[in-house]
Amino acid sequence: MFYKILGAWLCFSLGSVAIAQDSFQIKGSVINANTLQPVEGANIVGTGFYSISSATGAFKINNVPRGTYSLRVSHISYSPKTIEVHVGPDMEEVRVLLSESTTELKEVEVYGDYEKEQAKKLSTVSQSVSKEFLDQNRENSLMQTLKKIPGVSTINIGSGQSKPVIRGLGFNRVAVVQNGIKHEAQQWGNDHGLEIDQYGIEKIRIIKGPASLLYGSDAIAGVVDIQPSKIPFPNSFSGEVNVLAESNNDLLGVSAGVQGRKEKWYYRGRLTYRDYGDYKVPVDQINYENYIFELYDNHLRNTAGKEANASFSVGYVSDNVKSETFFSNVNTKNGFFANAHGLEVRTSSIDYDSSDRDVDLPYQKVNHFKVINNTTLELGGHTLLFDVGFQNNHREEHTEPTAHGYMPKPSSTKERVFNKNTYALNIKDSFEPDKKHDVVVGLNLEFQDNNIGGWGFLVPAYNRFTVGAFAYDQFEINPDLHFLAGIRYDYGFMETKAYSDWYPSTISNTDGSTSYVYIQRALDKTLTFGNISASAGLSYINKNTTYKINVGKSFRMPLANELASDGVFYHMYRYERGNLDLDPEESYQLDLEVDHSSGIFSFGISPFVNFFQNYIYLNPTSDYYETQQIYEYTQAKVFRFGGELRIGARVLHNLQLDASAEYVYSRQTSGPKKDFTLPFSPPLSGLFSANYQFKNFFFLNKPQLIADVRVTAAQNEIVPPEEKTEGYQVLNMSLLADMNIFKNSPPVSLRVKLNNVFNTKYFDHTSFYRLIDVPEAGRNLSISLTIPFNK
Repeated sequence: MFYKILGAWLCFSLGSVAIAQDSFQIKGSVINANTLQPVEGANIVGTGFYSISSATGAFKINNVPRGTYSLRVSHISYSPKTIEVHVGPDMEEVRVLLSESTTELKEVEVYGDYEKEQAKKLSTVSQSVSKEFLDQNRENSLMQTLKKIPGVSTINIGSGQSKPVIRGLGFNRVAVVQNGIKHEAQQWGNDHGLEIDQYGIEKIRIIKGPASLLYGSDAIAGVVDIQPSKIPFPNSFSGEVNVLAESNNDLLGVSAGVQGRKEKWYYRGRLTYRDYGDYKVPVDQINYENYIFELYDNHLRNTAGKEANASFSVGYVSDNVKSETFFSNVNTKNGFFANAHGLEVRTSSIDYDSSDRDVDLPYQKVNHFKVINNTTLELGGHTLLFDVGFQNNHREEHTEPTAHGYMPKPSSTKERVFNKNTYALNIKDSFEPDKKHDVVVGLNLEFQDNNIGGWGFLVPAYNRFTVGAFAYDQFEINPDLHFLAGIRYDYGFMETKAYSDWYPSTISNTDGSTSYVYIQRALDKTLTFGNISASAGLSYINKNTTYKINVGKSFRMPLANELASDGVFYHMYRYERGNLDLDPEESYQLDLEVDHSSGIFSFGISPFVNFFQNYIYLNPTSDYYETQQIYEYTQAKVFRFGGELRIGARVLHNLQLDASAEYVYSRQTSGPKKDFTLPFSPPLSGLFSANYQFKNFFFLNKPQLIADVRVTAAQNEIVPPEEKTEGYQVLNMSLLADMNIFKNSPPVSLRVKLNNVFNTKYFDHTSFYRLIDVPEAGRNLSISLTIPFNK
């Protein structure tokens, strides 16, 4: 009997082994094709097989015989997909990419976005910008890409440089934050752009209104907060290649990024290169100060440039620790429109029209290096956040050497050199003493060391130190009503360094004699500043409508150029003189917001009232120095109000209509320019947009046709010597679509955009070159491809 039982058991075991040797396991994952995030709850169905994806998107099907099978993968929020799987000993893991369905995507956006729900509870007026928005509206610089957001405009410097303006205020009144650290360059200058690579950015939060409570000085008008990218999922690798070409300035650009993660360690990397020529304007000559500058083939001569950027980060994540160290380097070289840099160009030997791609004098070279570490620790009921950053901004401005006044002809082309090192530390502790309170306390420190060089003096070398401590509490009165209040104190000092001319000037003495003096332009001077910021507000959520009210006080420390500049600014045809007696700017602002959003209709309005106790501005005087009009920094009380309005509606199943408007009124109520507005004040403007999504057409999936019409009123409210700007209407059109080019890979995104369709001649009141009567760029056709990949 024993041997019979043993024999039967051996036969059964051998049969099982034989079957097992010809059975296999299908392993795979289901991924969102657009975001590359896992899809939970997807159904994987085959003939006799069934599985459901987990929270990480993974699924398994056991005991599958060798062969080829069809699997249908479906999810309520995604378009279903059928794939073929070859089962055998050398099979690889299956990766299924599902595309979101349009109707379900809208439900996810409105009801399922956790961060959007959390933002509703904050009383501050802010707007989140997604990667999808950035990809669809990509322009030549980050800030030009954001211009479609109501309340946001730019000061453009040619085709590749721009700086942010929020509700009519820019320069150092808008803080730009990247990965928790304020971006520090030479942003005080009219012609200094933003040294940030716009590729690879996934999310931006824009705060409109005073934000000194959290960000300190320089956030008096608002914040552009470039937030860290999401951490990749375990055992993943993905990337994308962006290719761009434009017709107006013959731009060619490519940007490639990758990211990957094992279990706890992850990395990201990106390289970007752009090369562009002189851009075209819809005129063939420029008339400035009765001088006629002829333009060859409509090219704005010497506005070509190059940009080369690189970034890399490495991170670690566990249950209680998240840490990422980010390295980046942005390097640019671009020319200034030759006729905007002084009338001496009329006698220059440079042939500016010999090539539309070379960069001749005058030009600028900028290199911005940045390293940032963000670390988050979960300790008990506390979340500790540490941001540590170092930045080096090296900027050179080159121009053709020319004698001015008593200054002899310089021996080099380096007119100005700035080398700025910035060290920053942010510490923040978030905790909940009970279920009703969410408390945050923090400390910000920053030290700047800015050195100068070159033969042209404008701003002295300086050291600047600031430290600020803050605390705020978000109190839940009930689930729909939230109260936020906070206070902050800042202390800082500005230490300017002495500077004297490198050449002697002739001075006539009172006794009739003549002296030759090396004039001192700046003194060794240390100034200290201290100020309080505060904010309080309510947010009420009533189903699909959110109501907000917030009142805040912010401040801004004077800059080195405002305190101690003393030199000729040839870019602007003027002599600038600082004022050591300036006080910190103080701003008081009331913000209101009503935001309604349903499935087919959305509406929002966000008015504000703002008062500056001592606004700092550059005032033109009646005095002259070496034929240049003298401008002096002074202060005045300023009253402002305005706001934004937006409406959106889905008229048909595939047609989305949107409209927005923005307006700012500014008036100086004291000082030499009493009853005038502020420089660079944007006029009333509206944007009307129509988006129609077609059915799949040949190889184009979900093609969208978008038409945008920008309608801008005339700006008759100016500050002399500004000139009035006429109103204009500009039409832009875009075609967006996906293409399934590579099998089992995410779709390739195509964008074809035509800006200024009718080649309209118009002047943007906030443009840098508007000051010398240069219109905006003419018609421009751009084509871009985004090619994602993963394994």
